[in-house]
Amino acid sequence: MTNRRSRGDGGLHWDDKRQRWIATASLGFNPSGTRIVKRGSGRTKTEAKNKLKEILRDFEDGLAIAPNGYTVKNAVDDWLAYGLAGREQGTIGTNTSLCKRHVIAALGARKLRDLSAEDVDKWLAAKSKVLSTRSLRAIHSCLNRAVKRAMARDKVKRNVVELCSIPTGRPGRPSKSLTLAQAEAVLVAAEESPLGAYIVVSLLTGGRTEEMRPLRWDHVDFEGTPDAVPPVPPHVAVWRSVRRSGDTKTKKSRRTLALPGRAIDALKVHRERQARQRVAAGDRWQEHGLVFTSAEGTQLTAADMRRELRLILDRVPEIKADEWTTRELRTSFVSILSDKGLPLEEISRLVGHSSTTVTEEVYRKQIRPVIQTGAVAMDDIFRAPASPEP
Repeated sequence: MTNRRSRGDGGLHWDDKRQRWIATASLGFNPSGTRIVKRGSGRTKTEAKNKLKEILRDFEDGLAIAPNGYTVKNAVDDWLAYGLAGREQGTIGTNTSLCKRHVIAALGARKLRDLSAEDVDKWLAAKSKVLSTRSLRAIHSCLNRAVKRAMARDKVKRNVVELCSIPTGRPGRPSKSLTLAQAEAVLVAAEESPLGAYIVVSLLTGGRTEEMRPLRWDHVDFEGTPDAVPPVPPHVAVWRSVRRSGDTKTKKSRRTLALPGRAIDALKVHRERQARQRVAAGDRWQEHGLVFTSAEGTQLTAADMRRELRLILDRVPEIKADEWTTRELRTSFVSILSDKGLPLEEISRLVGHSSTTVTEEVYRKQIRPVIQTGAVAMDDIFRAPASPEP
């Protein structure tokens, strides 16, 4: 006489149709009141028993909800669908592209419960041959957050991705800056361009492209308040960006910048040119109060500005236009000021950085000027004794 399995230990039976042993375990009820039943199968009774033990072990570990076939792709798809709520569309698009091209394509078919740290290490090592270190960090972050979300929802016991180090990838495209001579040549070339004022203002104020594109005329003051104490010079208020919220990147990015004379001249010429565009467009013109617009008054995209920059750079013989982006107008602003000896703290305030670290490590490309303050102070302190008269 065979012994009956204890209550809660699940059951085993032979399925004639499938010609397999079936393990069944009842694991309580879901929130709607439906019984949760997990099943596993095996060609032999021993194999089915092992599947049953695995189901019961997962139940004791709190993983009763996870289906046996839950894959890395399922976890990543869930994170993309629900874990990025409230993020910018550009952020969602970037993460979706990274996940589909690099995470799902390589690891998507792997059962999440079977994913090991070794699998992740091998995946990152293979990707390090074709991706930059920054891209490796991005795809590791996508997988890490997807698995972390799955773990919080009882789909897997632990997050092995957190245990893996990110290798060094291929060198990325180095950011660079214009020299003073090149910057002067670019400013001259921009004078004849319909959107040359954008290049001039970006280069002379260090504004981000996301801050310059939504700039409005009511945030540009050509006169200032010379009678105020202290006097207020002509300025531009960098208070908006193209982000969905309309806010600037950080709190310190919200700033008011005095306009150099050359930028004022360029903006005045640009305003006259825009007035002629408005008349030419007629009913097609869409008035948004923007400084930099298309021929019909609409806001320009980052690609529009990048194309305009390269058209201007094509007129400068010593510069290869296709190697430059609008972001490098900002790095040029930082580098030129640094080369002229402006304190790093002041440059950081001008570009709206929350600290000087990013300003120095990412944006400043010029060789630093010789720092003379120490030598001057030491000469004053330890003055050389007067030479004896002959």
